[in-house]
Amino acid sequence: MLTNDPITQARLDLTTALRAAVRHGLNEGVCNHFSMAVPGRPDLFLVNPQGLHWAEVTPSDIVMADGDGNILEGRHPVEPTAFYIHARIHAGNPKATVVLHTHMPYVTALTSIQGGRLEMCSQNALRYWDRIAYDEAYGGVALSNDEGERMCRAMAGKEILFLRNHGVIVSGQTVAQAYDDLYYLERAAMVQVLAMQTGRPLHNVSDEMAAHTNRQMAGESQQSVLHFESLKRMLDRDEPGWRKLTA
Repeated sequence: MLTNDPITQARLDLTTALRAAVRHGLNEGVCNHFSMAVPGRPDLFLVNPQGLHWAEVTPSDIVMADGDGNILEGRHPVEPTAFYIHARIHAGNPKATVVLHTHMPYVTALTSIQGGRLEMCSQNALRYWDRIAYDEAYGGVALSNDEGERMCRAMAGKEILFLRNHGVIVSGQTVAQAYDDLYYLERAAMVQVLAMQTGRPLHNVSDEMAAHTNRQMAGESQQSVLHFESLKRMLDRDEPGWRKLTA
């Protein structure tokens, strides 16, 4: 594989996101999945394999599959829920080039309480103004195309979906952008949960100011690239061999 090949770069980016998620406490066992539509082949997607801890995944471990569950490249299996969730969202939402699904603790805590929402009570939260959809109907473990399609419909064109009693889905055009959203979403949820623990009312920003600040933040897209490149540098420093491209 050539390092300047778009598919190889996609494998490197997914690996970066998976390993960074471990550093940031966003992973859970060997569960959950990150995927990206294959550059030039939107009918196919790349996804992390079943059974490998995210801290040990290398680009050579990333699997290429189609929406029917057929593995086209890769030596590992893929968790069935990855097909039912990710394949359906990639197919049903052309803007969802990258799909990240986690059970990260603070966001999942908000999905686990009555009426849980990300409140506009911190600056980090404001970047998500009008970008989150809420799926209020827990449907069990996602083991059917119907459940994946239901989740896709529930996103309703938003980039982010809070799954009641379950976790979260964050989508985006690039791995860097989607991972940045995933990271700061958990930080915003953490601040909210800590604030709620004081027993004092949350001090939400007005809708007008939330929308204004969201527009300001939307113009800082370069920050996500800079953040992501810094994560790669830290992996190069601390985890030699993480870029492995051959089996």
